[in-house]
Amino acid sequence: MKTNPCVAPFGGPLALAVILVSTFSSVTHAEDAFLPRAVNSSTIPQNGDVNPYGVAFVPQGFPGGGAISAGDVLVSNFNDSTNTQGTGTTIIRQPELGPIAPPGTAITFFLSPLPGLSTALGVLKGGYVLVGNLATPTGSFSTIVRRSCALQVIDRFGNVKATWADPDGPWDLTIDDHGAWAHIFVSNVLSGKVVRLDVTVTPTGVALQHTTTIATGYTVQPSTAAVVLGPTGVAFDAGTDTLYVASTADNTIYSVSRASQRTMPVTKGDVAFSNAHLIGPLALRFAPNGDLLTANGDATPNANLLHPSEIVEFTRSGEFVREYNVDASQGGAFGLDTRADADARANLAIIDDVTNNLLVTHLDSH
Repeated sequence: MKTNPCVAPFGGPLALAVILVSTFSSVTHAEDAFLPRAVNSSTIPQNGDVNPYGVAFVPQGFPGGGAISAGDVLVSNFNDSTNTQGTGTTIIRQPELGPIAPPGTAITFFLSPLPGLSTALGVLKGGYVLVGNLATPTGSFSTIVRRSCALQVIDRFGNVKATWADPDGPWDLTIDDHGAWAHIFVSNVLSGKVVRLDVTVTPTGVALQHTTTIATGYTVQPSTAAVVLGPTGVAFDAGTDTLYVASTADNTIYSVSRASQRTMPVTKGDVAFSNAHLIGPLALRFAPNGDLLTANGDATPNANLLHPSEIVEFTRSGEFVREYNVDASQGGAFGLDTRADADARANLAIIDDVTNNLLVTHLDSH
């Protein structure tokens, strides 16, 4: 979503965490603390990139000795300092325990040779970061450069280890990580399809073994606010081998069965969730309690001024649970990530791409 120059206040249940808590801190009686642990920090690095899209925790077990560590949060920027869409080149690093970064000081982990870093950001516990891009030099759908769209594999030192061309536009991804191998599910915003990448992971790199299209038919359309609308968020349920897909222009979350085994694509899949609470759903993740969370991007005709920038929670069976707004204006909710580690200091990371801020906090999953 193109960044709004206005800085709007954060709303919803996490507002107190944002206003009052800037870094994780130790207290004498932590179990009696009223304030939640939280970091609220800028995503703008020294080169001025704005419009954060993807966000991802570095998982437990990630190898040490590099430029990023387990527990860190990574954020990919879609716009450059002129706020032109599809021209951002940075992944920033927010340390788990702070300190916060004022605007213009966020730590740059990776400076990409390919512009327009998208929501397709993920981390393999074997020691690699994956990021997709959608390059468009003028910030419009008509100038998207398909030959420059790709998925990059980056090591923990910030070096590119592989570049996999993807002219269909990698827009978001999720990882089924088994250490030495993984399934990477990627949504392609220009073709309206979802693919599964089967990879092997070693200390020296990530090898792409197979690429399989598992779902097609999601609506694709140009968008002034977001360049293009199409399939975005993906979330994988290993227990049922089901992939959930947020189709932005369809205002619907679909489920794709047998996602890790499928050799032939389905058309969209089954409707998992579709009602008035969805307003251009983007990122999609499982909450630690097993529910699904999606970020409403507002870039659809049913946008509601009274319900802007919402994070929506619903059950896997499609029952609405709750929602809250990331920003008081529209277009703020985009990327989000969660983690289910019982001892994690933080289990939720969300970005507000109106204010170019990242919130990292811990919420009770019961």
